Amino acid sequence: MVNTDYFLPCGVVIKKEDDKLVIENPGSIRTGKKQMLRGGISDPRNKTLMKMFNMIGIGERAGSGIPDIYQVWENEGWPMPVVEESYNPDRTRLSLEFAKKQTIKTSEEEKEPKRSQKGAEKEPIKGAERKKEILKLIKVNSTITQVEIMKELDLTRKQVQKDMKELQEMHIIAREGTNRRGRWIIVKENK
Repeated sequence: MVNTDYFLPCGVVIKKEDDKLVIENPGSIRTGKKQMLRGGISDPRNKTLMKMFNMIGIGERAGSGIPDIYQVWENEGWPMPVVEESYNPDRTRLSLEFAKKQTIKTSEEEKEPKRSQKGAEKEPIKGAERKKEILKLIKVNSTITQVEIMKELDLTRKQVQKDMKELQEMHIIAREGTNRRGRWIIVKENK
């Protein structure tokens, strides 16, 4: 609603099917598709509407909406959302499928767990080095999620949770805002 260009033809359209939700609105993505998917920067077309949503506690101006949606879809094991833009007239479409991804394991995959390309290129990161790498990622993107850190560093969820908890207990990082819509703050540099 806050990113809709109400001066273009064809208003907001929401289509609900049994296993899919499609949301379309007039207007292009002002921050660009790549930045929108990354999050952290917000440029709503309708700032007054955004302020109204903020006042009633159902929105914030952090550019975290789409990354949050991607996070929920990943956590649920649903196919990744699809964002499409079309032009003349400008229109943005978000397709959200609810069906679980189907995974078919080959006999080799069942024998040995799959390692990512990144993991095959280098040794696993250990202890203090993991924390330093996590801090580097937080410096670049304060709204980074644990899942994104897991993927970037080729770690398990348990490793990331443990390291981030320790970083918070050591007062090196702190969380501002909620778990879903907050951001990380580096309180002091880890030597």
